[in-house]
Amino acid sequence: MQPVPGASLAPLGGLARYLAIYGAFWRYSLVREMGFKLNFILWILVELLWFGLQLSFMAVIYSHTDHIASWSRWQVVFLVGANHFIQQLFTALFLSNCLKLSENIRSGGLDFLLLMPVNARFLVSLRHVDFGAFFNAASAVVVMVYAGMQLHLAPSVAQYAGFALLLLVGLSVHYSVMYALACTGFWTVRAEGILWGYYNLFQLARLPADAFQGLFRAVFTFVVPVLLVSNVPVKLIIDKLGSPLEMLWLVLISAVMFTLSEWFWRASIRHYASASS
Repeated sequence: MQPVPGASLAPLGGLARYLAIYGAFWRYSLVREMGFKLNFILWILVELLWFGLQLSFMAVIYSHTDHIASWSRWQVVFLVGANHFIQQLFTALFLSNCLKLSENIRSGGLDFLLLMPVNARFLVSLRHVDFGAFFNAASAVVVMVYAGMQLHLAPSVAQYAGFALLLLVGLSVHYSVMYALACTGFWTVRAEGILWGYYNLFQLARLPADAFQGLFRAVFTFVVPVLLVSNVPVKLIIDKLGSPLEMLWLVLISAVMFTLSEWFWRASIRHYASASS
């Protein structure tokens, strides 16, 4: 059986219809999560513990120094909170979906998705929601608020709006890169190792970009832009932004990454012969 290209490449249409479908995904995911309540609670606790360890690590570092590059302790705590917030939103909305793409390719489940009269990327990207990650994202908000109080921040409405928008832009960067990497499953037996490798790179974003130099900084700013994802939004809110061009660069990278991921997805679909052919 050959996949139906039109079903996978059709443009999104009928916003109300897609919102209704997405609402059904949320209801199904919630029912599934509540069917395994202990696992749900334990996963939240594990993530909270990991977040606490990250903050403790920073506390140890700042017990020996006053600054990392030009960043003070509470500025870095704010950065750690912002990075954790983006990571947990990504986990909630996209991580399990990207991981399942490789499994669907191997099992033939993708054939079913391609035959649905709905945009296939929409189905592949958004079918599953991890509600536990929303609780952990809330803990990141608490940390950011507390760090902001310690820094005596008084951002303007424009800064708040820009910060929220840039967080979403950073989330889009992670999604686009992870989705493109998930599409390598069309050529490899398993892509999960590649995906987890990139997911682990998220941890770089909790450190100030100024702390890195040379080729390492260039690679993780321009090639795999993890250093920009949380650094730029936080710089805006704590008044460390060197130039508005940093924000424009993050937005541009987000657009480029999404375009490349869409191109790679379409190329992958054309390469796909289906599991049953």
